[in-house]
Amino acid sequence: MNIWLLIGAMALVTFLIRYSLLAFPSLSFPPLVRQALHYVPTAVLTAIVVPGMLLPGGDHLELTLDNAYLMAGLATIVIAALTRHLLATIGGGLLVFFLLRWVLGQLPI
Repeated sequence: MNIWLLIGAMALVTFLIRYSLLAFPSLSFPPLVRQALHYVPTAVLTAIVVPGMLLPGGDHLELTLDNAYLMAGLATIVIAALTRHLLATIGGGLLVFFLLRWVLGQLPI
């Protein structure tokens, strides 16, 4: 029963936070808060991706040249910086990742 109560409370809090922006349309954030909110997507994406690059096994840092996740991540950063094109970044990063896995013999085939 406690789990259902927790799920219901989380749903209610989430609903109230999101509904408050609709209920009070004249509500506006100060410029400093708006500027800080601009960086939230980048921070969240970084927090999701970087541990996967640095800890592919999940237990210790792998800062080696045979870490395909790290090398492909760095290549993807370079592709993004050079092209500024989302599709080229995604496609190039995936291509580099799978080529590295193939070259390093890490594909489960």
